[in-house]
Amino acid sequence: MNQLESLKQYTVVVADTGDIEAIAKHRPQDATTNPSLLYQAAQKPEYRRLVDSALESASAAPGRQAMAEAFMDALFVAFGREILKVVPGRVSTEVDANLSFDTESTLAKARKLIGLYEQSGVSRERILIKIASTWEGIKAAEILECEGIHCNLTLLFSFAQAVACAEAHVTLISPFVGRIYDWYKKERGAEIAPDQDPGVASVTRIYNYYKKYGYKTQVMGASFRNTNQIVRLAGSDLLTISPDLLAKLEQTEGALERQLDPAAAHASPGDHLHLDEKTFRWMHNEDAMATEKLAEGIRKFNADSRKLEQYALAKVESAVGR
Repeated sequence: MNQLESLKQYTVVVADTGDIEAIAKHRPQDATTNPSLLYQAAQKPEYRRLVDSALESASAAPGRQAMAEAFMDALFVAFGREILKVVPGRVSTEVDANLSFDTESTLAKARKLIGLYEQSGVSRERILIKIASTWEGIKAAEILECEGIHCNLTLLFSFAQAVACAEAHVTLISPFVGRIYDWYKKERGAEIAPDQDPGVASVTRIYNYYKKYGYKTQVMGASFRNTNQIVRLAGSDLLTISPDLLAKLEQTEGALERQLDPAAAHASPGDHLHLDEKTFRWMHNEDAMATEKLAEGIRKFNADSRKLEQYALAKVESAVGR
């Protein structure tokens, strides 16, 4: 047995890529995408038909900017639909990062994406709408969940974000293990021992809290720097892993021991919290790492979205020029 096979005994494995061939190779349960991954995949000749299909579906939009936005939405759905042909579970499709502080616009974009999926014959049960874990994003997710639109709250760094997501009854959260590790490594100016990894510790704390207090929200560790971080989170509800790390796990023989377990979580320390907006913002603000990484993450995700938007505009200009 290799480590990937062993991990799948305890944890749902999710592929963190837009490359459909890589997803099919590693046979994960679910997959996640984002504008950067989609931009990279769209450049590959084997996905030209998906790009052309998205362009055709956007051609009726009024004006170049509207066409570009429609093209991006259609591209997300086209790739998502193809991914769902090779995974048995769900795909996460991301709301633009520039809507991170706008509840109403996040709602509108999520409903539009779900509508496009449903028009193409894909049930909303197989889609997770990926939203940044700001207060505004969490409130949008709470409303969407009531409408049967399931959400994946991303860019999650603080315990306050995790508590607020659970209280909003979101389907899934994605705490960023590697980015947390990066911040502390830079802050300390030195490597951190594997058994003291702050990213692993953060996910462990959240997992234990959720299981101890009976929350249904699932924990999906994300953003890994090495396989050791993955191994130490065996037992998490889900883990989303890049193709290169999936390959390393697959190439390494040996069984993994379960590290996170609901039974052990019940004995973990920590009081039950309830957060209103004021308490959430203060508690999150007190975590320097989380405030810095959330702001940085939104900026980077927005930059990736704008890169995809420029690609979309170029495609639209080319189509209109013809």
